[in-house]
Amino acid sequence: MASEELTEKQAARMLAGMNEVIRAGEEMRKLRAEMIQIFVGLGWTQDRIARLTDMSQPAVSKQVAKYRTSDAPPPMELSLDQGDIPWLEGRLWGLAEEISETLDGTARCTRYVDSLARGKKRFTPQNVDELRRLVEEDLRLREAEMPGGYRRAYDQISRGLDVPAKTTTTASASARRALAYQIQRDHLRG
Repeated sequence: MASEELTEKQAARMLAGMNEVIRAGEEMRKLRAEMIQIFVGLGWTQDRIARLTDMSQPAVSKQVAKYRTSDAPPPMELSLDQGDIPWLEGRLWGLAEEISETLDGTARCTRYVDSLARGKKRFTPQNVDELRRLVEEDLRLREAEMPGGYRRAYDQISRGLDVPAKTTTTASASARRALAYQIQRDHLRG
């Protein structure tokens, strides 16, 4: 009978896991709302945003209505060469994911990238340092299997993280990371 009972320790672990999922979901909803505002600022129509995000047009409209035009941040610069920490972290994440896919999931950074994508890891200085170390190992040990642009991108990202630029941005760190992640991946692909 005792073996069938849920221990306090098991319950605590289960609830902590649920809290992580809930927290990750809340962060993703906030990020989605902010990204919708960025797309509107870039001139995208609500219908286009709805199609691309697989949301209903009324849901997009509701997100847009939450923010008045006067509250909207100025359009965000979308060049790869930005030096703030969240932007560089997003680029590092995008590079790590490209390395993982190029090496068919056998890269040292693969598990870390998967944890970031699922929200199990956060972008803390320690986690970013660990991801940098893993990407460096992959580049050092298996560079011949990857395009040369990967090393150049890593060197640029690494220099930026070592000496970050003092910049002021209007978008949240998570939105900047998400944009940099996608732009870095697109840039590496071609």
